[in-house]
Amino acid sequence: MRFKLIGATAAVALLASGSAFAQQSGNLTIWSWNIAASALKSTLEGFNKQHPDIKVTVEDLGNQQVFDKMLAACAAGGEGLPDIVSVENFEAEIFWSRFPDCFANLKELGYTPEIQAKFPDFKRTELEVGDVAYAMPWDSGPVAVFYRRDFYEKAGVDPSTIKSWDDFIAAGKKISAANPGVVMAQADFNGDSEWFRMISNEQGCGYFSTDGQTITINQPACVATLEKVKQMKDAGTLTAAIWDEKIQANTAGKVASQMYGGWYEGTIRSGSPDLSGKWGVYMMPSLTPDGPHAANLGGSSLAIAANSQNKEAAWTYINYALGTNEGQVTMLKSFGLVPSLLTAVQDPFVNQPQPYWHDQKVWADILSTLPKIVPSRGTPFQTDADSIYRAAQTKYFAGGYPDAKAALDDAAKQIATATGLPLAK
Repeated sequence: MRFKLIGATAAVALLASGSAFAQQSGNLTIWSWNIAASALKSTLEGFNKQHPDIKVTVEDLGNQQVFDKMLAACAAGGEGLPDIVSVENFEAEIFWSRFPDCFANLKELGYTPEIQAKFPDFKRTELEVGDVAYAMPWDSGPVAVFYRRDFYEKAGVDPSTIKSWDDFIAAGKKISAANPGVVMAQADFNGDSEWFRMISNEQGCGYFSTDGQTITINQPACVATLEKVKQMKDAGTLTAAIWDEKIQANTAGKVASQMYGGWYEGTIRSGSPDLSGKWGVYMMPSLTPDGPHAANLGGSSLAIAANSQNKEAAWTYINYALGTNEGQVTMLKSFGLVPSLLTAVQDPFVNQPQPYWHDQKVWADILSTLPKIVPSRGTPFQTDADSIYRAAQTKYFAGGYPDAKAALDDAAKQIATATGLPLAK
């Protein structure tokens, strides 16, 4: 095949080294999960038109299982890994720091500076260490509120007037009163930190500083975030629900809103097909009406196992799926995976009215927030920090701390002990 994105110099080098990708063949296996796995499968028809001799099998193992199996396989020297793995950005540095030899350097396979430049820096920062590119950016997760138009309308609530989280609480009370048995929104308070991470990112705060060198979870913006999440929980605006329960509530008409990264569009559309026309999207509220209204939650990448016997074929696939408009927009159309590829967001499809969403141009609305998102660093300590935060959140909700500042001060000290990093001054 001919790589349009590889410069002439790189192409000559590849041919000279005997690594040219024409007439490739082989069998590839990918580990992924949920909608992401389905989205990858949707690219295979187009890919095989160009590469009929490369067979790709996508295994949907579930998010946590992919993470756990990757850790175990890398600890065993890479034994048992498939050719390609899906890696969430905020957890990526866990793998690169602990197992730097577990994954291939994509720069050695054709990931040129020209291709790298087609992705925003905030997506690449956690995937590259020094001169090594461990993974290629896939999707991003610009946060939006997905809402039931009919429930809001019955309560006389115009989503365009919801500018602050206090507005969100007030709207939730009206909506639940007008629609018996319907809750305003749901959050996984026990198994996830999703709402805290979304709102703190919106406010420019996170577990760690952007350079990953200090702990910032107890900074004022994070404290204000936790206070607001508790207010929403205490007001009944947010009720506890795990992932599957949220999907069930969407279909059963028991919830008026879900807030997630833009990739959740595909979850709603594919999980509740009979509700076409009843859903809409609006931008997330802020702590103050004139505050920031953009955040990122989620977003993944694809990495190639260092011990794969088909690394060149694997690169050919991920460069098609992630590095071309055709691959990225196929996944956007089919399952709502929000592209990180900068040229893909200029595709005409982005500005088309979407029938499922009552002809709202949801992708133009969601993607408009990308330039406003503040980078949030996961660091190699993301899992430890998140576990510590969730325990502190649970204790705080149960009255175990006098206030949010005390809860996050305690979490910050525990994270410092676990990581050896200092607290930000």
